Amino acid sequence: MTEEKKVENTTTEVKQEEDIVTAFEIEAKDDSGIDYNKLLDKYGCFAMTPEIIKRIEDLSGKPAHRFIRRGIFFCERDLKVILDTYEKKQPFYLYTGRGPSADALHMGHTIPFIFTKYLQDAFDVPLVI
Repeated sequence: MTEEKKVENTTTEVKQEEDIVTAFEIEAKDDSGIDYNKLLDKYGCFAMTPEIIKRIEDLSGKPAHRFIRRGIFFCERDLKVILDTYEKKQPFYLYTGRGPSADALHMGHTIPFIFTKYLQDAFDVPLVI
């Protein structure tokens, strides 16, 4: 007769040290959610403030894009440069392309293209894709 040994299955919970935010995964380190202020610092961005939203609307004469109004786009990097240029009546153009995620365009590319089209229309500037 063999004696069975019961082995207690213990799991060690590994605490995630940082929020994970990539093009493929978003996971908060704890129940408090994603620390967006930390993301702003990490990526050198600036919060999309009510003042900048109002400035977009005042300069363009159009409502801010729904992605901005709904908080989907919560930060910016060079939007102030564009607004300053437009305010000084200096010419500029928009330049964009597809991201490096695929060999061809896919549905994920529509979000930046929709917003770029809004900028083109709102500020009446040429767009190069």
